Amino acid sequence: MSQPSKQDSRHRKSAMQRVLSFLFRHWKQEGSVVLLIATFMILATSADLLMPIYSGRLVDAIASHASGRAAALAVAVRCIAIMAGLGLILLAARHCAFLGIVRLTLRLMSRMASDAFWRVQRFSTDWHANHFGGSIVRRVTRGMWAVDLMDDTLLLALLPALLVLCGSSIILALRWPSMGLLVAVGAICYVSLSISLSLGYISPAARLSNAQDTRLGGAMADAITCNTVVKAFGAEDREDFRLSRVLDKWNRRTHRTWMSVTNSGTLQLIVLLALRILIVSYAAWLWWCGHATAGDVTFVLTSYFIIHGYLRDVGQHVANLQRSVNEMEEMVDFHDQPLGIADHANAYPIRVSRGEIVFNRVTFCYDAHVEPLFRNFSLLIQAGERVGLVGHSGSGKSTFVKLLHRLYDINGGYILIDGQDVSRVAQQSLRSQLALVPQEPILFHRSLAENIAYARPDASLREIEKAARLANAHEFIIRQPKDYQTLVGERGVKLSGGERQRVALARAFLANTPILILDEATSSLDSESEALIQEAMERLMAGRTSIVIAHRLSTVRMLDRILVFDDGQIVEQGTHDELVQHADGAYRRLFEKQAMGLLIDTFDGEEASLKDNVSEEFEDQAI
Repeated sequence: MSQPSKQDSRHRKSAMQRVLSFLFRHWKQEGSVVLLIATFMILATSADLLMPIYSGRLVDAIASHASGRAAALAVAVRCIAIMAGLGLILLAARHCAFLGIVRLTLRLMSRMASDAFWRVQRFSTDWHANHFGGSIVRRVTRGMWAVDLMDDTLLLALLPALLVLCGSSIILALRWPSMGLLVAVGAICYVSLSISLSLGYISPAARLSNAQDTRLGGAMADAITCNTVVKAFGAEDREDFRLSRVLDKWNRRTHRTWMSVTNSGTLQLIVLLALRILIVSYAAWLWWCGHATAGDVTFVLTSYFIIHGYLRDVGQHVANLQRSVNEMEEMVDFHDQPLGIADHANAYPIRVSRGEIVFNRVTFCYDAHVEPLFRNFSLLIQAGERVGLVGHSGSGKSTFVKLLHRLYDINGGYILIDGQDVSRVAQQSLRSQLALVPQEPILFHRSLAENIAYARPDASLREIEKAARLANAHEFIIRQPKDYQTLVGERGVKLSGGERQRVALARAFLANTPILILDEATSSLDSESEALIQEAMERLMAGRTSIVIAHRLSTVRMLDRILVFDDGQIVEQGTHDELVQHADGAYRRLFEKQAMGLLIDTFDGEEASLKDNVSEEFEDQAI
C-alpha cells in the first residue's frame, strides 16, 4: 500500500518542479521587472515590520508621561511621525509592486498562451485526432490564468510572508531570545502543516477535478460543434443526459476538492488560535515577572498580530500555489511533448518550379498498426501530369497525400518534389506549394473574402473576386447579405456543401501553386453543384501537377493517368479507356459497380438486365 503513496509523492514533486522551472524560465526573460517587484515588496514588508517597534515606544511614552510630560509628548510625536512615514513607504512601495506585477503577469500570460498555441498548431495530425478542441482550449486558458494567481502568490504573498516571519522572529529574539524561538518554531510548524495539507491532501483532489474540468469542456465543445447532427436526429435530450453524467462526475470531484480546502482551512485556524493564546500568555508572563513593560507587551502583541495575519494567509497562499501548479501542469505538458513531425535542423525552403513527384522505395507504417501500409512503394508523377487515385477505402490513397504533405514521417525510402527530399525542407514552405481542396472543406468563422484569401493573405479584393469567378463562386457570393464580407459561420455552416467546395476551389485558384490535390472534391454534391465544380476543376488543373482522389470515377475519366490502389500497392494504372478494357481488372470492377448503381436508379431496380447493359457498354468502349 505504501508504493502508490510514494509514486504520488514523486509525481507531485515532479509537477511542482516542472511548473516552477517553467515559470522561472519566463521570469528570467523579465528579470528586471521581477527584481523591481521583489525590491518594492521587501521595502513595503520592512516598513510593516518596524511598525510594532514604534507602537511599543509610543505606549511606553504615554505610560511614562508622569515623569516628564513634555519629553513624553516629544517621544510620542516622533513615534507617530515615524509610523506615518513607514505607512507612506508601505503604501508607495506596494503600489509600485502592484504596477510591476500587472506588467509582468500580462506579458507572461500573453507569451505562454502564444507559445502553447504555437506548439498546438504544430503537433502531429494523430495528436489532434486524439484530443478534443474544447479540451485543448480549456487547458491553455486555464493555464494562462493560473499564471496570474502564481505570480501574485509568489511575489505579493509568499515573499512578504516569509520576510515577516523571519524578520519578526529575529526582532523579538533580540529582545527576548525565548520569545523569538517560540514564534519561529510556531511559524515553522504552521507553515509545514500548511504545505503538507496542500500537497498531500488538497492536491490529489484538485488534480482529479481539473482533469474532469478538461473533459467537461471537451464534451460541451463536441456536442456544440456537431449541433447540426444533434438536431438532425432529435438528440438534444440524449446529449443533455450525456453532459449531465460528465457534470455529475465533475460535481463529485469538485465537491471533494472544495471540502478538502475547507477542512484544511479549519485545521490551520485551530493551530493558529492555539499559537496566539500561547504567545499572548507568554508575553503576559514576561510582564508579570518584570521582564517587559507595557510598551514591550504592546510591541509583542502588535508584532504577533502582523505575524498572525501573514500566517493565517500562508495556508491559503500555499493552497493557491498548489492550485496554480495543478492548473498550469496541463499547459506545461504541451512544452514537454515532442512536436511529432519536426523540421530538420538544417531545413531549407523548398523551391518548386515544375512539380515532379517521386516516391522511391517508400515504406510507411502507422504507429497503431503492426504491418506497414506501404512497403517499397515507388512512383513517378511527371511535372504537369494529371493523375487520379482510385481504390477501396483504406487502400492508401489518402495516406499517399498525407505523406506528400509530410503529415507523417516515412519509415524508409524518400519522397522528392523537383528533386528535393520533403523530409529535409521546411514544412511550411512545402505545404505552401501544395494546394489542397479536401472532401469536406472547413472554413473559418470569418468573411468569405478572408476564407478565400487564406491562401494569400495579401491578395487584393480584385484578385479574390477573380479567383471566385474561376471557381464559379462569384454568383452565389454576391447574393449573400454582405457579399464578400459575409461571415460564413463556424466551419462554414451557413453555406451549402457545394458553396463551401467552391470557396475551397477559389482558395486554391488564389494560391496558384504548381501542385494541386483534389480529395473527393465532388462527393456528396447535387448534379448542378457537381457540374459547376467539375468545370472549375478543369480550369484549376490546367498547367499544374494534379492529384485527384475520387470514388466517383466520372471525376477521373479525362485525366492523363489513373492509379488503382489496393492494400498500399498500385495494382493497375493507365487511362480510363485502357483500364476498362481489362475484363478482370480492379478498375473495371469498380466502374461496373458504379454503372450498375446508376442503372438501378434510372430503371427502378430492373436488376435482370443490368449486367447485359453494362457489358454492352464496356464492349462498345473496347471497340
